[in-house]
Amino acid sequence: MLTLIQNAEVFAPESLGRCNVLVAGAQILAVGQDNIDLAGDPLQVIDAGGRWLLPGFVDALTHPCGGGGEGGFGNRTPELEAADFIRAGVTSPVGALGTDSIVRSLDVLYGKVMELRAKGLSAWMYSGSYRIPPLTLTGDLARDMVLIDPVIGVGEVAISDHRSSQPTVQELRRLAADVHLGGTLSGKRGVVFLHLGDGQSGLGPIEDVLQGSELPRRLFYPTHINRNPDLLEQAIAYVKRGAFADITVSTTDELVQAGDTPALAALRAALEAGAPAEHLTLSSDAGGSLPLYQKGELVGLQSALPVAMLETLQSAMRDEPDLVQPSIAALSANPAAALGLVRKGRIAQGLDADLLLLDPASGELTDVMCQGRWLLREGVLQ
Repeated sequence: MLTLIQNAEVFAPESLGRCNVLVAGAQILAVGQDNIDLAGDPLQVIDAGGRWLLPGFVDALTHPCGGGGEGGFGNRTPELEAADFIRAGVTSPVGALGTDSIVRSLDVLYGKVMELRAKGLSAWMYSGSYRIPPLTLTGDLARDMVLIDPVIGVGEVAISDHRSSQPTVQELRRLAADVHLGGTLSGKRGVVFLHLGDGQSGLGPIEDVLQGSELPRRLFYPTHINRNPDLLEQAIAYVKRGAFADITVSTTDELVQAGDTPALAALRAALEAGAPAEHLTLSSDAGGSLPLYQKGELVGLQSALPVAMLETLQSAMRDEPDLVQPSIAALSANPAAALGLVRKGRIAQGLDADLLLLDPASGELTDVMCQGRWLLREGVLQ
């Protein structure tokens, strides 16, 4: 069946104005302002009535089988379900192991990613974990990338963090070389997705690895760059050199008081400092832990959720309208480009039909389509 979405304000992610979008099977067949004549064809017509039509969000860091658990087993973060992503507008989540790669495994992560695919989402994963040498599914990182379809890189590898394995320059360089080889052989972009802690070395390890090597800078994709102001400043300089960097949208009041820059403030600071907008991304860290401290003691934690992605856009719509279009791009087209997901993150002819309908008055997400299939229709899970 063909699906025609009429009278939508299209953000592709750039604003195209009032358009009609035709979906055939899993793909976008046409986008335009002219009427599309399909007389005689089996057709589902959706009148958007001025609602916004956006690309499905690409979330570069999620922990669908749970990520954290600081403070013991009683604080283990729970698994995420497909509905958590769908209701957040995330059609392309990328899964990773988090701090805990001891009682959570790549096998379980792979199973969860395939479950999300079976329930209609486009889902991928990173091999490896916080620690080096990396965990793998096949015994070899490059082999994982070549032989296992959902594996698109390694991550999230921790640097500048007391919880990391304190990797050496040579260890990081070898890791990146394996990813580069795996990407070359598999036709995938290949990324080393890096967790940044608040250690003084910041992004320094990346520069140390690049110096004197033939590795491309775009391999190294750091996240949590809004962890503190100094790190954000370093990341802005890093992005200006041609790489991608990722802002975490999930936070708490306690983390902000400890130094976190809220996502929209970080995005604005980067743009005002001259960072190229197309190289800035937003991710949720869903399933990761958000620790709660009182007088320096851990008293519990919250779990980050995918809906933080949607809430960030809603905040921009409500309070910072000049950041709406950059936010949409940072939630969709930019992470798709960073990860090499060439059919994702944009609304254009020939690309995957991953589409969101959003009420601009309320900010409510009403409909979600992934690969031409409705997963949420008028607020109801399908």
